[in-house]
Amino acid sequence: MPLCTEFQYAKGVMKKVGQMKEKIKLTRAEEEVMELLWKSNAPLSASDIVRLSVNRTWKPSYIHLMLKSLLKKEVIQVVGLRRTARNYARTFAPVMSKEEWNLFQLKQNIGETVLLKELVALERREEVLDELAELIKRRKEVLHSIP
Repeated sequence: MPLCTEFQYAKGVMKKVGQMKEKIKLTRAEEEVMELLWKSNAPLSASDIVRLSVNRTWKPSYIHLMLKSLLKKEVIQVVGLRRTARNYARTFAPVMSKEEWNLFQLKQNIGETVLLKELVALERREEVLDELAELIKRRKEVLHSIP
């Protein structure tokens, strides 16, 4: 991915991550469900999740409580309905990618300022640091122009 595109992607991720509620903790069982949703190429119903969770640490009857909890925490969303034998089942998808979730967790645990300081401290390419400096300069100009 070109450098400029990387920063645009990171900027979009940070915006989405910044809009999330603070301090979201997932249980081990919820993490297992999220892993399935992230690995899936399509939205999954509750029965799909139970069927695909071969090494689960939770009882199948617990799936509806977990989905309700994940919806309340706003880490998944209902994206549609799928017809089953006699009724319709809601299908679920994560609201962010696993990478975005990991960034959110970092921000939650160590804070934005520390995270940014560490990222800058670890960067070894001068052109990346120059581009970061330019992005900071442009952002400051935007902030100063806001009444």
